Amino acid sequence: MAISIHIVNYYNTTAQNQPGEGYQLLHHLSEEGIDLVAFTAVPVGDRTQFSLFPKEPTKMEDVARLAGLQLDGPHSAILVQGDDTLGMLAGLLQKLWRANINVFASSGVSDGKGDFGCVLYVGSGQQQAALEVLQE
Repeated sequence: MAISIHIVNYYNTTAQNQPGEGYQLLHHLSEEGIDLVAFTAVPVGDRTQFSLFPKEPTKMEDVARLAGLQLDGPHSAILVQGDDTLGMLAGLLQKLWRANINVFASSGVSDGKGDFGCVLYVGSGQQQAALEVLQE
């Protein structure tokens, strides 16, 4: 696989922080054919904030509108996927640091079999510059 780097859109929405809320959201999206490339959920007070990274942002907006789901976005982030090698993420972050591009949040995962994925959240308007730096 080597490495794949893309700018992706994501949307935030919140729900009550209680059992079943994540299931209901994800189930509804899957029933409507929404394919997510990434997903996060974090507590915010008595609510949970979901960040949804759909393959097809326009379809996500249409489904949300019809379901009455309030979305904040689209926002942009950098999605990195590829071969998991020791120090890969540190090297990517070093490139961005040297280009004076701030990564204000990130999350990632390794599949334990040699591949990884991570989302890098960079400052507004810096996504294209970050993409160019990371693809060098």
